[in-house]
Amino acid sequence: MKSFSEAILDRVLLFDGAMGTEIQRLDPQATDFPEGRDGFNDGLTISRPEWIKQIHRSYLSAGADCIETNTFGANFFKLSEYSYGNRTFELNKRAAELARSVCGEQEFEDRELYVIGSIGPTGYLPSSDDPDLGQKSPDEIKNAFAEQVKGLISGGVDALLIETSQDILEVKLAIEAIHDAIKNVGRRVPIIANVTLDQYGKMLLGTNIQAAYTTVSDMGIDVFGLNCSTGPFEMAQSVQWLNEQNELPILVMPNAGMPRNEGGKAIYAMTPNEMCGKLREFVENCETLRIIGGCCGTNPLHIKAMRFMLNDLQTTQ
Repeated sequence: MKSFSEAILDRVLLFDGAMGTEIQRLDPQATDFPEGRDGFNDGLTISRPEWIKQIHRSYLSAGADCIETNTFGANFFKLSEYSYGNRTFELNKRAAELARSVCGEQEFEDRELYVIGSIGPTGYLPSSDDPDLGQKSPDEIKNAFAEQVKGLISGGVDALLIETSQDILEVKLAIEAIHDAIKNVGRRVPIIANVTLDQYGKMLLGTNIQAAYTTVSDMGIDVFGLNCSTGPFEMAQSVQWLNEQNELPILVMPNAGMPRNEGGKAIYAMTPNEMCGKLREFVENCETLRIIGGCCGTNPLHIKAMRFMLNDLQTTQ
């Protein structure tokens, strides 16, 4: 079996879609979460592992090459909100092992599949002067990621994904935490650093794609990517600029369009075919684009359509 790094050179890999909305489809009640801690999605790895397996399985059945661990909010700070900070290593390790077990099921045993360790933001913005969002020091932010990363690597992930990042300093700190954890655990895994841009091409604190890429591209990462916030159309200019650098492989995981607020809920209306039309343009025109997938609002139907699109491209080339 090819390593993850070898695979992205061989073909465009397909990641999965959203985890949170798939959890909501299962209509979880407070009693489903550990100790009744309502909304503790990362904790479902412990209390409802069969649900998380079911979601992983649905994306693999749709044609995904890679599934992300259910650990988006499993850093120390986020877990501490549910009184699980002292179990950061354990929860991340179990989530990685659970995803790996699904990849090893008989239905998928003849495919090259990869487990990606999901690392979401801490909820703080170390670059900000805001008294609440900026209250944690860089060392505290870095340490909050450290146990998470150790757990994911120990659980056997094939790569690590820093995703939905709003503050480029936090991305830097997460990368540093990964390098430290790799030394500690003694196992090197590829690093994917994603940033989230608004429809004007900037991160929450105003960093543009050029500055974000320049800041982290020489920090020993293996892939640079964009995910969340917008649909694929709003990402086009940034994707084009990244491809022109012709340096690192690129990942693109958009939402199913820009969110609409309906009754206090975010609605993502872009259909699988609409998403695939734009993503196909990216794949055809951007040689460094090596990974696609879906973020908020995407489900197995979106991933199935992306699989069909990639297969079609492969047969027509």
